[in-house]
Amino acid sequence: MTRPDGLPEQILHFIGGKQVPSVSGATFENLHPVTNQAYCTVAAGAAADVSAAVAAAHAAFVDGPWAGLLPRARAKVLHKIADAIVSRDERIAQLEAWDTGLPITQARGQARRAAENFRFFADLIVGLNEDAFRVGDVQLNYVVRQPKGVAGLITPWNTPFMLETWKLAPSLAAGCTVVLKPAEWTPLSASLLPQIMAEAGVPEGVFNIVHGIGEDAGAALVAHPDVPLISFTGETTTGQIIMRSGADHLKALSMELGGKSPCVVFADADLDKALDGAVFGVFSLNGERCTAGSRILVQRSIYDDFVARLAERARNVTVGPPSDPATQIGALVHPEHYERVLAYVAIGQAEGARLVAGGRRPDHLAEGNFLAATVFADVTPEMRIFQEEIFGPVVCVTPFENEDEAVSLANDTRYGLAAYIWTSDLKRGHRVARSIQSGMTWLNSHNVRDLRTPFGGIKASGLGHEGGHHSIDFYTDQRVIHVAVGDPGTPKFGVAP
Repeated sequence: MTRPDGLPEQILHFIGGKQVPSVSGATFENLHPVTNQAYCTVAAGAAADVSAAVAAAHAAFVDGPWAGLLPRARAKVLHKIADAIVSRDERIAQLEAWDTGLPITQARGQARRAAENFRFFADLIVGLNEDAFRVGDVQLNYVVRQPKGVAGLITPWNTPFMLETWKLAPSLAAGCTVVLKPAEWTPLSASLLPQIMAEAGVPEGVFNIVHGIGEDAGAALVAHPDVPLISFTGETTTGQIIMRSGADHLKALSMELGGKSPCVVFADADLDKALDGAVFGVFSLNGERCTAGSRILVQRSIYDDFVARLAERARNVTVGPPSDPATQIGALVHPEHYERVLAYVAIGQAEGARLVAGGRRPDHLAEGNFLAATVFADVTPEMRIFQEEIFGPVVCVTPFENEDEAVSLANDTRYGLAAYIWTSDLKRGHRVARSIQSGMTWLNSHNVRDLRTPFGGIKASGLGHEGGHHSIDFYTDQRVIHVAVGDPGTPKFGVAP
């Protein structure tokens, strides 16, 4: 893989407008997933570093201009951030592919979406209205929005730059100051953000980064009393830990957690389009996506044909170096995660699922975290590979007889993030969409996002929703002011009749 020019030897924290090492001097190594060789060190943050970042963000919120700017003024800065991202489009994609193992063509798409996140929320905050309620001629009640304060943002290692901006854009648009804790496995692209923010005119202290291990830096951010809200994307067990820790200070929490999303294919579906959606939905982004349709449920009458066609498509998915434009699956992000995914492949075989494609390293890739697109057929609900999130290029296929069984199978996990339905019967499509327990459902479509809609899951897949005005609701307090404009007729307690 082509090594990008100018890779840093060390990635530092960014606190109060300055690049700084950890107070303790501690660092950790960052690995390249194609070789699993370290190529730089990263400052390992802990409680002292988080405290410094929170202090800078709190001072910027209380004493700085950011929270009090008119929405139009903040929007202008957000558009400049988007412009700065676009000007670095190819650089961001190269660093993202190098650090995460994502194919370069898909990393380019993430950089463009990152810029759109800032443009969308810049426009939204300018046009956002506040409600007023008139009670006859007696009282006027109106709502004001005020930013909550220092926002703690904890982001995952898959598509890190885009997901960092998904949280940064609305929190900054709302007037919050932020402390960002990027995922320890993929800190590289976040190292571009300090220069981007400075170029756009973000005041010092408004934007801060603390790198480090989740159990240290992330836990300290969640526990800090001056951070009133936490937005977290990651796996469900960590979300449960964050809830317990955040309860001490009654923090506002928004958490997008794990998924085991069903892709339901009825016999009357357009099978070519359903195959396109199913294959892309689980194998794009190396299968390391929370909304992956990792359980394909297929109606019995077309099951054998669909499995055969799916297996053929999987065998033809190109696995290769992330920098190769022909690559469709690159290297999984980290050797620990690679071993975890391989363990699930072994579990599936031991449980008796039928392996019809993949399941091993491609012959032409002797090193690195590479796995061929993997398909298990005849998977039953009792199997772990049906129930547990694998988060790699591995998909399970299960047959169903009728609509009721399809819904039952779709709902037979602890998760409820996304779902996909393929059918030409739109009445049935709407009916099934309402019945499947998921925060988001796509009917005859793959994962096409609309930034105006609420994004999030139910059950073990999350808490709260972000997207559109839902994000602004999370990052602001809505306060009601009641004003008497006439005589409200207050009862006269304590006055003699």
